[in-house]
Amino acid sequence: MEMVKSFLLTGRELDESRHYELCMLVREFLPLAEIITDDTAPADLRLCWDGEAWHADTGNGYADREMSGEASALAALGGDPFKNELKRSLYRLLARLTGMHMPWGILTGVRPTKLAWQAMTAGYTAERLIDALVQEFYLEGSKARRMTEIACREQQLLADHLPTDVSIYAGIPFCPTRCAYCSFVSYDYHRLGDLMDRYVDTLIAEIRECGRMMQGRRFKSFYMGGGTPTTLSPDAMDRVLSAVEEAFGEMSETTVEAGRPDTITSEKLRVLKRHGIGRISVNPQTMNDATLVRIGRRHSVEDILRAFALARDAGFDNINMDLIMGLPGETSADAAHTLERIMVLAPESLTVHTLAVKRSSRIREQGFVSETGPEEIRQMLRLADEAADALGMKPYYMYRQKNMAGNFENTGYAVPGKECLYNIEIMEEKQSILAMGAGAVSKCYEPEKDRLTRVPNVKNVEEYLRRIDEMLERKRRRFV
Repeated sequence: MEMVKSFLLTGRELDESRHYELCMLVREFLPLAEIITDDTAPADLRLCWDGEAWHADTGNGYADREMSGEASALAALGGDPFKNELKRSLYRLLARLTGMHMPWGILTGVRPTKLAWQAMTAGYTAERLIDALVQEFYLEGSKARRMTEIACREQQLLADHLPTDVSIYAGIPFCPTRCAYCSFVSYDYHRLGDLMDRYVDTLIAEIRECGRMMQGRRFKSFYMGGGTPTTLSPDAMDRVLSAVEEAFGEMSETTVEAGRPDTITSEKLRVLKRHGIGRISVNPQTMNDATLVRIGRRHSVEDILRAFALARDAGFDNINMDLIMGLPGETSADAAHTLERIMVLAPESLTVHTLAVKRSSRIREQGFVSETGPEEIRQMLRLADEAADALGMKPYYMYRQKNMAGNFENTGYAVPGKECLYNIEIMEEKQSILAMGAGAVSKCYEPEKDRLTRVPNVKNVEEYLRRIDEMLERKRRRFV
């Protein structure tokens, strides 16, 4: 099939939710194609559901058709049996048109292990689940096994979890520079004047008020993310962590993303240690200086090594490192070099991301198109899996994102006993998360309905400062 630059998807019974997920499935096969919404406009590929079959028309005389089938029992666990059967039949048609098969089959959501949890709760054994994922959701066997393995490990790790527990998140939306691939809410702290001080004051006020409104709840874990939390001064970090302790008491798990090595100092690490922070991240993304320059990190490999050594000297024995596979210009040889350097450092956990070109990222705005093919990405991920295994780590959580290179996944590995349970909680959505700060999204879980409601804070820092009372009232209405 010739290069498809745009596609139109139409049909009866396609409500907004179904249409969105079906378009996302098409984008797995055609990542650069534009979605056409006007059915009178020209499109390189037109896909139409007539109630019984999918029809494909390329406009140049080529047409194909794929009949629907019967939804399976496992497909029904996905929540909408009809939608899953639409995806199954559309997948078969797209695979025939392109000659391609996706590693995750028809799964398009960011939390694949949620389906595994649901199936095992319904009585599926691991073996039966793996077979069903391959046969009915068209997953590669290795992905089905990994997904099931991680879901089983997650259930073991959360054995003492109570659905009424609450996790705490505090967001620091500032960075020394904006990385080329980043789509998170972040601001260059060099240009903000007194805005950071005002932000810290407002965040502390939100923390204190949230502590008052949530009295009587059990708080399990605390996670400070961003942005880059260590852009805060030692004094500001001390004030924020003191407010968290006063508002929510002692928690069994505490994580702070130290993140960018060019923001890590001995004094800041001493503050974190004094407040009992058990887990930090020192995130290189790559151990190749040329790539660091290319993606706008503005620090060197030597800075990474220095920051890691400082963290060890400060007494941290649970350090995570993030890596990204498929960064611009990198090959599997570059990934192998990065992993060799990481293995010498021997962190306790490793989070391996596949590059996702987000809509609001600089590389997307600049029209970046990945030249790294799926097989090269697959090799990089295989090397990362082997390195994690050599370090004694096991995979313990995973998630997917839109526009990922090769349509693969992100996987968190950890030495047993060093896992971050907050990461599992935020993926599986079986517990409330109270989130504070600009761009932070709280999640209120209702166990009796197995339902989760999002309560977002505004993203813009100046709007957050002006509208903090509104943010607190949103939380009060939902949580109290």
